[in-house]
Amino acid sequence: MSTHPTRGAAAALTALVLAVTATACGDSGDPAGADGDGTGEIVFWDNNGGVRTDVWNEIIDAFEAANPDIDVEYVGVPIGEVQSKYDAAIQGGEGLPDVGGVSTAYLANLVAQEALEPLGDRVAESGLADGLLPAMVESVRATTGEGDEMYTVPTSANQGVLWYRTDLFEAAGLEPPATWDTFFTAADELTDRGNNAFGFTLRGGEGSVAQALDMMYAQSGIESFWDGDETTVNDPANVAALERYVGLYDTATPEADLGNDFTNMVATFTGGTVGMLQHNLGSYPDHVAAFGADGVAGVPMPADDANGAHTFVSNPVDGLGVFRSSENKEAAWRFVEFAVSHEMNSLWNESAGQIPANTEALADPWIAAAPPTAAAVDALSDEATTIVQLPYYLPDWNNISKADTEPNFQRLLLGEITAQEFADDLAERLNEAQAEWREYRG
Repeated sequence: MSTHPTRGAAAALTALVLAVTATACGDSGDPAGADGDGTGEIVFWDNNGGVRTDVWNEIIDAFEAANPDIDVEYVGVPIGEVQSKYDAAIQGGEGLPDVGGVSTAYLANLVAQEALEPLGDRVAESGLADGLLPAMVESVRATTGEGDEMYTVPTSANQGVLWYRTDLFEAAGLEPPATWDTFFTAADELTDRGNNAFGFTLRGGEGSVAQALDMMYAQSGIESFWDGDETTVNDPANVAALERYVGLYDTATPEADLGNDFTNMVATFTGGTVGMLQHNLGSYPDHVAAFGADGVAGVPMPADDANGAHTFVSNPVDGLGVFRSSENKEAAWRFVEFAVSHEMNSLWNESAGQIPANTEALADPWIAAAPPTAAAVDALSDEATTIVQLPYYLPDWNNISKADTEPNFQRLLLGEITAQEFADDLAERLNEAQAEWREYRG
């Protein structure tokens, strides 16, 4: 295994420098902004501009009708650019919105730069606290390591789903892949390499490590990402689960899966004779378009064969944050409250095909009409379900889980390294980043 440089201390130092910069500069010369009188204009950044523009415009129209003293300027920012645009605005000392979409994938970065207003008191005073899905609230709080403080109000979350071709399963007389035994049995029995038929397609390129973590923890049932300050990634049960997962490559999967990113993985599933795919709720429209609503189904990540309990790795939770530099925080907060209300949160999530944060929205008819979403909601709400919180708060998390280790995952698929070597290398990077984060926080 190759050695790797230490970047965690540099990342922490950068966050500290940026925090000083953010404190020294502001849109109006006052970094703390002001509450305002709850009227006037606010600027809203949609963190998935273009994809969710129509539904946000519908919500904004309804908000402005209910609040004629507030005007909302919509700015759509493509999802791949939003983190860099937030960072650039913070470093430049101007241009931040009053309110914006913020995912837990980069929430810690914004909090480290003191860009976001704490919202815990506002949430408690508004009554929203009792109406938000606890698992999402916990993810938001855990992301920043700030105890019970909240810097965004969750709006939605995705969930890992095992998609499968109902026609292929019925023809083969197979049970839905609700447990790991049925999953691996189906992967084997649906594979006929001579006829270009495969039981599964996996992600070997961009995004591969995130999918591997889903598959590892869901199989092992390990309940926490950390044991003290040491990661459980290379726990023997996780290593065994990883071995079983990568053993599917080029036996029950196409060889070309080695380079699959999300787009190619979904195209492999929808364009060929492939029995199963692991992804989240977001790809449901692609599957329905390819096979029809009756030709594809989705179940939560398979349950433990012995006790039927689910273990899920946390998915990024989307939310709305109020920016500290805003001169009109009261109006921005009113927009957040409105967008997370039952009707609006339900409208947004029905459009996006995701899980609402508002618990009242969970009972709406559209969820029952979308079986994969309903199953994901049921699994998340089950007291026996364990959510393993990923360390999004680590400054190096994105680098470690993507660019730093995805090449090693391809080496693992090719048999150039073992599952133990891959897991040990990943664990070393994570433990180092965790230690540096602890040191940075004092």
